[in-house]
Amino acid sequence: MNKSDLKIVFFGTPEFAVPVLKALIDNEYTISAVFTGKGPIEQVAKERNVKIFQPSSLKKDEPVFEEFKNLKPDICIIVAYGKIIPQKFLDIPPHRFLNIHPSLLPKYRGPSPIQTAILNGDKETGVAIMAVDAEVDHGPILASEKFKIKSEKYFPEIVQELAELGAKLLIETLPRYLSGKIKPKEQDHSRATFTKMFQRKDGRINWDQPCEIIFNQVRALNPEPGTWTTWKGKVINIPTCDVGNPQVESLAPGTVRKIDNDIAIRTGTGYLILKSVQLEGGKVMDAKSFVNGHPDFLGSRLE
Repeated sequence: MNKSDLKIVFFGTPEFAVPVLKALIDNEYTISAVFTGKGPIEQVAKERNVKIFQPSSLKKDEPVFEEFKNLKPDICIIVAYGKIIPQKFLDIPPHRFLNIHPSLLPKYRGPSPIQTAILNGDKETGVAIMAVDAEVDHGPILASEKFKIKSEKYFPEIVQELAELGAKLLIETLPRYLSGKIKPKEQDHSRATFTKMFQRKDGRINWDQPCEIIFNQVRALNPEPGTWTTWKGKVINIPTCDVGNPQVESLAPGTVRKIDNDIAIRTGTGYLILKSVQLEGGKVMDAKSFVNGHPDFLGSRLE
């Protein structure tokens, strides 16, 4: 089947899905329609004159299902769509639904594979392309590629790099899959691990923990749901930081001090260097500017 004859319906919403949709269009694949919510994919579809569907639910909207059937898609591509695809949708395209998932499945199934990998201090993750079945991130694998997680990078930058890697892998994989050169391979379900949606409470910093664990927490959970502590009864968000000197002192964890012109916080092991802070109700500012306006921050203890 020629690219121009292949009818693709795309499912996706956030920024992570954008490189994949653009890569398909730029490589002359025909996108018959896009299923999305409010977000970047909606904007790309409008710019590229692609038909848009924005159902609140795929389970209950029968007219939308009828329109989907009438599109007669040959294959559907899902990237971070956020809604469960009912079986009746899955049964329509002869070449199935393919999903791009940012982990090396079966590790880190579920909604937060990138954040979880960073939070756990993993040095490596990847992207996998799988054929979708009735269970979440459970289907057989067509292709995967590893990705090195650099310790200085935060979630937004890693997301973008994995999105680009996923787009590249799909463009390489799609022709081989459609021609029958790739056969989907069942996952080893006994090795599956699962992720969760992170909430605001997950961002609270425990200063008794080792410095590296707190650093990974900040890298993983910003900008959402954010990492935070309290000072004088007020919430302080900590969007960026760095690992400082591992020197050991008798100061209690959470104590703020100055080290070599840096604003540092004692942790369970050494110091965390504050790069930016945001006092509740205020704007994000660099830590040194914050201390200039709040000199009593130095010597205080965060909780």
